[in-house]
Amino acid sequence: MDYSAHFHREIVAFEQAARGAATGADAPLIPSCPGWTMSDLVLHLGGVHRLVARVIRERLSRQPDITDVTLFELPEDRAGWPAPTGGPHHGPVPVGLVDWFAEGATRLEALFRSEDPGLEVWTWSAERTVGFWLRMQTIEAALHHWDAEQAVGARARPVDPDVAADAVAQTFTVMAPARRAWLEAPPGAGERFRFRRTDGPGRWTVRFDGDDVRLTTGAADDETDEAFCDVELAGTASDLMLFLWQRLPADRLDKVTGDQAVLDRYFTLVPPV
Repeated sequence: MDYSAHFHREIVAFEQAARGAATGADAPLIPSCPGWTMSDLVLHLGGVHRLVARVIRERLSRQPDITDVTLFELPEDRAGWPAPTGGPHHGPVPVGLVDWFAEGATRLEALFRSEDPGLEVWTWSAERTVGFWLRMQTIEAALHHWDAEQAVGARARPVDPDVAADAVAQTFTVMAPARRAWLEAPPGAGERFRFRRTDGPGRWTVRFDGDDVRLTTGAADDETDEAFCDVELAGTASDLMLFLWQRLPADRLDKVTGDQAVLDRYFTLVPPV
């Protein structure tokens, strides 16, 4: 998958939604990010982009000090901007804030296109490469593009199916283990979930055994037959991704079958961050 092309499309769409909100009298709330307005979301994503750009540009092998405000290259004139310490920030979305986001996103895109994806740099994951950041930031940009479209009152378009399907797989190989470790989630007791894509090929079976997250992909066989799963969730790639990132409830999927108590335990096993 051409992550750079997808990253470009997602940041442009996010910027368009943010600029649309900048014409209003008050920053719209982000329904899928309680306690945030559009201004908070723009500041968040723009800050992440500048942090990642610094890591790549300077070939950092350790996490930079996020308390160092110079990391985010903020302009001196930040009248009407949200405070980095938290929201919700009411009032109009400052045009200068959107400009700052767009500049940082463009510079990060240029780094993604020019640097070797295998270049070793710091990440919060076991995979310490530029390619990790490109994949992660493509997924995050797609997610927040969806958040932003919801906020401006339009029906949010589905996430691109290729990005969404990749995000489902990445959830189980990267995000779920990380979130379990960061938030000291309880050990799994063999709970098995199947996620089945309805708009294309895609079948992910995940089992929680102690501290391990075990993923099986592909067609059904004796090991992954429905009888061996506690819960099956079926939906488009976009809807499955959005469920896993707590943007859509399970009842918005095409079909959910199995043990409701196990389904209710999913976000205990994979706590939100």
